[in-house]
Amino acid sequence: MASDQGGVLPVRQQLSDQERESEHDRLTRNFNELLQELRVAQAGVQILFAFLLTVAFTPVFQSASGFVRGLHLVTALLAAGAAALLTAPAAWHRVLFQRGRRVEIIHAANKFALIGLGLLALAMVGTVFLVAEVIVEGWLAVLIAIGAAILFGSLWFVWPSTLRNGEESQDADPATQAITK
Repeated sequence: MASDQGGVLPVRQQLSDQERESEHDRLTRNFNELLQELRVAQAGVQILFAFLLTVAFTPVFQSASGFVRGLHLVTALLAAGAAALLTAPAAWHRVLFQRGRRVEIIHAANKFALIGLGLLALAMVGTVFLVAEVIVEGWLAVLIAIGAAILFGSLWFVWPSTLRNGEESQDADPATQAITK
């Protein structure tokens, strides 16, 4: 993308450039942007999953309560589900590569990304709950987990949804609107 005296082009100019894109170029750009987003999320889920795997093999974990062990298992399964969903778009792209299925790939990839982020948020909340339960136990651990759930839910889903629903903006990418609706 060109710049305007060292900065980013105004939104209207970006929109004008996007309107001149071919359908193929738009789909390619949308898929590439999605893959970039997934790279960020995937790094987080990999680190979290590695942490959860190592915790299970510590001596302290062996003496943990049944509740903590169950919470750990559920959290690890959520992280594994997030990893599967956040890597699925790359697999779909590879399997369906050059078969004229880019629209279906982007539709599925968008759904996988949203559900994967949801599972990742739940895994993060589960991890916070797990750590809080080991450190402070009881209701305080529950309140800390609720706070984490509110934080992730608000920042990752509620706030962006209000922006998306509050304005079907002329600044939005027409290709993205057509594909994600």
